Amino acid sequence: MNPGNDTGVRVQQFTIIGFDHLSHQKLLGCLILISYFLTLLTSGTNICLILTERRLHRPMYILICNLALVDIMFTTSASTTMISVLLAEIKTISYYSCFSRMYAYHLGDITECLALSLMAVDRLVAISLPLRYHSILTNSRIFMLIALTWLIAICVMIPPGLVADNLPYCQPIIRYVFCDYPAMVRAACADPEQSFGVSTIIGVWVLCGQLPFVFLTYVKIAHTVLRLPNKESQGQMFKTCTSHVIAVSCYFLPKVVSGLLTRVGVRLNLTERNAVIILSTMIPSLVNPVVYCLRTKEIRTQLLKTLSKFNYIMPVK
Repeated sequence: MNPGNDTGVRVQQFTIIGFDHLSHQKLLGCLILISYFLTLLTSGTNICLILTERRLHRPMYILICNLALVDIMFTTSASTTMISVLLAEIKTISYYSCFSRMYAYHLGDITECLALSLMAVDRLVAISLPLRYHSILTNSRIFMLIALTWLIAICVMIPPGLVADNLPYCQPIIRYVFCDYPAMVRAACADPEQSFGVSTIIGVWVLCGQLPFVFLTYVKIAHTVLRLPNKESQGQMFKTCTSHVIAVSCYFLPKVVSGLLTRVGVRLNLTERNAVIILSTMIPSLVNPVVYCLRTKEIRTQLLKTLSKFNYIMPVK
C-alpha cells in the first residue's frame, strides 16, 4: 500500500479530531467501552454455546454463530479506535492501521448484510418447506453459503480499498470519529465526489438489492403463515422470525433514514453524522446476540444449563 502519491504529502499517521468539540468525552468513552464489552461478552457466549453443544450444530445456529463473529469484527474495527481516542487520549493512528480498520469495518458491514439475507432464506425454507428443510439446508451447504458471502464481501471491498490507498493525502487529519471510507476520502486533497462513486454503488446494492430481497422473503413467509388454519401455529411461526426481524431493523433502519434524509435535501452536520454512525455501528452488534440468546429457546436453555453447572462446581460460600 502507498499512503499517498506524488501529488500529496506522504502521510505516516492520521490524527482523529471528531471528538474534539465534545465536552463529556470520558462519559461517551465509558459508554462505548461498556457497549463494546457487552458485545464481546454476549457474542462470545453465543459462539461458545453453539460450538460446545452438538444439538446446536444445525443450520440456524451456525448462521447465528456466523452473525456473532461478524458483529465482533464489525464493532471492534470502530470501537477500539474510539475508546483509544476518548479514554486513552491517543488521537493518532498510523496510516496502515487506519486503512486496515477501514477495510475491516466495511467488510463487516457488507458481511452482516449478507448474513442477514442468508438468515432470511433459512426462515423462508423452514416455514414454507418444513418437511424438506433438512434436505435443502444441510450443514455443509450452509458452510458453503457462509464462505460465499465472505468471498463476495472481500471482492466488493477491493475497489474502495484501491481507491482509498491511491488517494493523495495532503493533511493527516480525520474529522470523524474512526477510520471509515468517507473519513479517509475527505482527508485526501482530491475531489471527494469522484471517490464516493464506488461507495454509492455499494450502498445502492445494499439498500436496493439486499433490503428488498429480505422484504420479499417475509412477504412469502407471511403469505404461508396466514394460510395456516390454526391461530396458535401462526403465532409460533411468526415468533420464530421475531429475532431476525429485530436484527434486520437494527441494521437497515439507520441506513434507510440516512438515505431518506439525503434524498429530501437534509444535510447532517459533523456532530449529527458522527452520532448516526456510532449508533448504527454499536446498536446492531449489541442487540443481535442479546436477542438471539434470550429469544432462542435452545440457546437460552443451554446457557441456563451451563450457568447451573458453574454454580454447582463453584458453590457460593
